[in-house]
Amino acid sequence: QVQLVESGGGLVQAGGSLRLSCAAHGRTFSNYAMGWFRQAPGKEREFVAAINTAAINYSGGSTYYADSVKGRFTISRDNAKNTVYLRMNSLKPEDTAVYYCAARQVGHYVDYAGGYDYWGQGTQVTVSS
Repeated sequence: QVQLVESGGGLVQAGGSLRLSCAAHGRTFSNYAMGWFRQAPGKEREFVAAINTAAINYSGGSTYYADSVKGRFTISRDNAKNTVYLRMNSLKPEDTAVYYCAARQVGHYVDYAGGYDYWGQGTQVTVSS
């Protein structure tokens, strides 16, 4: 079992930045692929970014992004702190959503929510125009 706790959400003006954190408690964090998803009101949960485990056979630590955030968001992980981060720059009003952290027991990412085994409670990000 893995417990995930997100933090760092808030209200920011368009063009601003935020950094989300997701602290993992429980089993071996470094073996998990980690992802960030978001869900806006009335919309389905969508993939934002993911990072593989550092193991070489899983393309060691490779990162992946949705087209809508590529070049603006950066995902990273600190295995010593059992934490994954999402740095969000140049935020737009359409980035407004609840952001969720997710963990996948297989070390390689997938971009659909059903592929993840554990979820955090979510953190609200609101971008004003």
